[in-house]
Amino acid sequence: MLRRIDEGDALGIALKEESKTMNRVSLSGIGVEIPETSISNKELVESFNIWVEQENRRRAAKGLEPLPGSSAEFIEHASGIKARHVHTFEGILDPDRMAPFIPARDDDDLSVTAEFGAKAGRKALEDAGVDPAEVDMVICAGSHLQRLYPAIGIEIQKELGTGGAAFDMSLGCSSAVAGLHIGFHLVRSGAHRRVLVVTPELITAHLNLRDRQTHFIFGDAATALLIEALPQGEEKAGRFEVVDTRSWTQFSNNIRSNFSYLNRAALEDTSMVPSEGNLIKQQGNKVFKEVTVAGHRFIVDFLAEHGHTPETVRRFWLHQANARMNAMILKLSFGGVEVGHDRAPMVLDRLGNTAAAGAIVAMAENHKDMKAGEFGLLCAYGAGYSIGGALMRMM
Repeated sequence: MLRRIDEGDALGIALKEESKTMNRVSLSGIGVEIPETSISNKELVESFNIWVEQENRRRAAKGLEPLPGSSAEFIEHASGIKARHVHTFEGILDPDRMAPFIPARDDDDLSVTAEFGAKAGRKALEDAGVDPAEVDMVICAGSHLQRLYPAIGIEIQKELGTGGAAFDMSLGCSSAVAGLHIGFHLVRSGAHRRVLVVTPELITAHLNLRDRQTHFIFGDAATALLIEALPQGEEKAGRFEVVDTRSWTQFSNNIRSNFSYLNRAALEDTSMVPSEGNLIKQQGNKVFKEVTVAGHRFIVDFLAEHGHTPETVRRFWLHQANARMNAMILKLSFGGVEVGHDRAPMVLDRLGNTAAAGAIVAMAENHKDMKAGEFGLLCAYGAGYSIGGALMRMM
């Protein structure tokens, strides 16, 4: 059973009481990097079904049940996804490979995900008009980190030329908002002046393109958010003040990856680690039901803490995972009222699920029409289970 979202929120309430002695926080820059190459459902399904036909011939020879094929219509109905952008096209649609071919790089060369994240980071700095040297913390917050160490965040720090420190963190598809949550409190408390939260989501390399339940879900994107202290009384027209953030977790195996350095320790032959069973897997129906309930409760309770209801929030930028899930979460939050694209914009249809980057992309593309004084809610949910939220006011 899912516990109440508001359990254990005493710390958040206490921090609100101390807000007069803490810094205000501005979201000063947003950066988005989306790869050019797009793959349609039709293209993905053609490759998948060719592999299914080949596999079923092998299964028939062994007396095994055949695998079902897929269709573009099934994918769109199940998820709302029509296409996805990919970092590396080569290999993805090859039925004999069905994985992107990304050549290994020398240790002294800039790593693939650091390069991807740095592109978004530069755009966020340019958007804010801030010199990299003025940033004193980089948080690399993503659901799929390329390695354990050295931290990708530190490599991005070096590539961009930022100061201070950097680290990595991961909380599934809530990672970017969780990174914002941490960065917000670092700036609010005065521990850091400017924090850059970078989210490089190169997910197609970790996706099992031979799994009918997940092969169509993900696309690749990188985002970055620059937050900084806002002097008392100052307003930055066209920028957001981050009013507050919140995070919630409850353990679940329903979205899981078992890919780990420990995989080889379970094998007699340690020369090669199989990908089967170690890549992304999920129990879609359970995730839909449980996250819908938890997400609705989180939104209503978090807004209520600040004297808001869903009706007083101009825009919702939700996790871009499933169109039907988002529609249901908002319908429950609004007491049965349907909410359209203007109130809760979607980018899922053309980008797929870009994990922690998705809600940030939706915000980047859908905020410049907001008026001073209007509020927006950034909210992401995913593996863990985890949910993160940020309430923002347009200045």
